[in-house]
Amino acid sequence: MNRRATKAAGGAQAGTGATLHGVVIAAHGRHYLVAPDGGGAALQCFPRGKKSEVAVGDRVEYQSTSADQGVIVAIGERRNLLYRSDQFKSKLFAANLDQLLIVLATEPHFSEDLLGRALVAAVANDLKPIILLNKIDLEDALPLARQRLERYRALGYTVLEVSEKKHPEEAHAILLEHLHGHQTILLGQSGMGKSTLVNLLIPDAEAATREISTALNSGRHTTTFTRLYKLPEGGALIDSPGFQEFGLYHLTEGTLERAFPEFRPLLAHCRFYNCHHLHEPGCAVLEAVEDGRVAPERHALYAQLVHEISQIVR
Repeated sequence: MNRRATKAAGGAQAGTGATLHGVVIAAHGRHYLVAPDGGGAALQCFPRGKKSEVAVGDRVEYQSTSADQGVIVAIGERRNLLYRSDQFKSKLFAANLDQLLIVLATEPHFSEDLLGRALVAAVANDLKPIILLNKIDLEDALPLARQRLERYRALGYTVLEVSEKKHPEEAHAILLEHLHGHQTILLGQSGMGKSTLVNLLIPDAEAATREISTALNSGRHTTTFTRLYKLPEGGALIDSPGFQEFGLYHLTEGTLERAFPEFRPLLAHCRFYNCHHLHEPGCAVLEAVEDGRVAPERHALYAQLVHEISQIVR
């Protein structure tokens, strides 16, 4: 456990309640649902203090305040923490992940900007990225979607194709091969089929979502919270609300350049050791853009991300 968690836990031991342990399985605002170690009903918990840094997937220490409520007093050490950020705030996705499954569809039109940012975030957090193209039964839209994803296949990213609604059994088998035994988060824009995917893999997902929603006091029909589902075959699936922006203002320039796999073989060949790969003479990355080895759109994304992180006062 890290220093912060150990210190907080020490304070908890001096309190009136016993210190218990569990995993955060849902989050909505400052409301969290914690599944206790050893089983039993999940408790609605609140963080101690005004600022909340708790994420779904966190191992936490908590004290029970009633039969079904508690207070989180410490966060365990994390393997990683996936989040997005802009100049003003951060939005936590989840912690202690193995994989990031980016859900796209032939229709509606998916954003390559969001896809590229999600891939960068995966690499920056040492997660395996998987791209899922859903709705391949929409044959008129399929050729263009495949064409747009071809550059990512060529870069070595795993790209899966399924039709969750028309061929659910085949989709289930393909997904399970890649997801079982791993803690995977689903990311994607609204309308890409994330909810269908969850219901396909988790037989009682809808019932579980209703129970979680009630426990979090977030409304019977809400889908705007992040939640963790245990896969029957082992591992876990974390579903998060759809989003339209994915800021990465918290990353460093060094992290960004290494998060583009096509850049990595070139980095040692720039004329200047501190090359920013934007306009410097003798830049191996810019030369690769000119001769077609690096797609201009990918370099444009890199340049945009570098510009964004330059707006943060560190």
